[in-house]
Amino acid sequence: MNRSIVKKSTWGVLAILAVFGASEATTFAQVEQPSQITIQATGLVTKSSNDQTPSHEATKSGGFLVGYSYQFSRWFGAEGNYGFTRNTQKYISGGGVTPVESDFHEVTGAFVVHLPARARSFRPYALAGGGALIFDPTNRYALAGADRQTRGTFLYGGGANFDLTNHLGLRMEYRGLVYKVPDYTVNTLNLNRFTHLAQPSAGVYFRF
Repeated sequence: MNRSIVKKSTWGVLAILAVFGASEATTFAQVEQPSQITIQATGLVTKSSNDQTPSHEATKSGGFLVGYSYQFSRWFGAEGNYGFTRNTQKYISGGGVTPVESDFHEVTGAFVVHLPARARSFRPYALAGGGALIFDPTNRYALAGADRQTRGTFLYGGGANFDLTNHLGLRMEYRGLVYKVPDYTVNTLNLNRFTHLAQPSAGVYFRF
C-alpha cells in the first residue's frame, strides 16, 4: 500500500477521534450549578372514562409540586418530585354517582434530557420516568370499604427553565401521567382500565 495513503488515513482517523473526544468531553463536562430546587403551582385534569359502566371522571383541581434535580452533564440529568392536591373521583352507574374525595399524593422520579438552545438563559428539557400515585380518601364522602390505594404511574413531559439571575429563575412545565383508575379496594368501583392525567405547572427554582 502507498505510504502516503497510509499516512493520510492515519491522520484522518486521528482527526475523527479528536473530534469525537472533544464532543464527548463537551457532552459530559461538569455543569457549573448542577443542583436545582423547584416549587411549582399545578393544575390537574383527568381524562374521563365514559364508555363503560360504571364510568369515571375526576374533578379538576389545583395543587403544588416540589422537586430536586441534578444535572450530570450538558445533556443529561435526573429529578425527583412530590406533589399534592385534593380532588373527587366520581363513579357513575345506573344507580347514580358515587363520589370519593381524596388527598392525592404524587411521588415520581424522572430521567431528564436537556435540549440545546441559542439563548443562554433559556433551558428547555424533556423528561420521562415513573413513580407512585397515592389516593387517600377523606371523611367528606364516607364509602364503606374504601381504603387508601397506591397506583404505579408512567410519567412523561417537558418544559423550560428561564434564568433570571445566576441562581434564580422561572419554570414552565407540562407533565402527563398514565395510571390505572383507582377503585379504593371496592369491587364495584373497579373499572380495570387506565387513564391519563394532564398536569401543567409554573413556578420558581433555585440553582446551586
